[in-house]
Amino acid sequence: MSNLTVSNFTDEELADLNEEFEHLPADKVIQWGVDNFSPHLSLAASMTDAVLIDLAVKVDPAIEVVFIDTGFHFPETLETVERVRRHYGLNLRLMTVARHDPNLWQMDPENCCSAVKAGQLDRALAGKAAWMSGLRRAEAVTRASAPIVVRDLRGLVKLNPIALWTDEQVADYMVTHSVPFNPLLERGYPSIGCMPCTKPVAPGADPRSGRWAGTDKTECGLHN
Repeated sequence: MSNLTVSNFTDEELADLNEEFEHLPADKVIQWGVDNFSPHLSLAASMTDAVLIDLAVKVDPAIEVVFIDTGFHFPETLETVERVRRHYGLNLRLMTVARHDPNLWQMDPENCCSAVKAGQLDRALAGKAAWMSGLRRAEAVTRASAPIVVRDLRGLVKLNPIALWTDEQVADYMVTHSVPFNPLLERGYPSIGCMPCTKPVAPGADPRSGRWAGTDKTECGLHN
């Protein structure tokens, strides 16, 4: 396909593509994104694992991978960033928050996420036409209807290539392809965010129940 811009796709066309992508493997969805939007395409990574990165670099080794360093991450997460970068020779773009109140997460968790995470993603996606995330329907009830392709609030095309994958599929892929992962996954943290707002989860509990535990908050705002 020739390179297209975001304006070439109407919301109706994206809805039709979303139905089509329900029946396509993740690498074909990624290939569509690369064919239509590269080099104006980014992959936002949380560094819980590198499954989406592993899939994406097999399609486009030079794809831009964005990681937001909030200043609140677990040391293990930052170590995983570097390990994944070396493993794949990533075109990594590190978005670092220059200044923030170290107690912001406690005083105002909603605005902490908006200022520290969502704001940095907005910066990273300036000038882009599309982006990808590893969001999956199996991760939480609030994500059960996540689309594979949609237009986000910025007007960009957003792809969730592994939205259909189960936890078992992710685990199997990681073993089969020797995918690097965050060691916290083996310590009771199935969903890993910032250190102050992430707790271990009991076996069998909602994987995201350790995020913002004790509050009504379920998302950081990156996936709006």
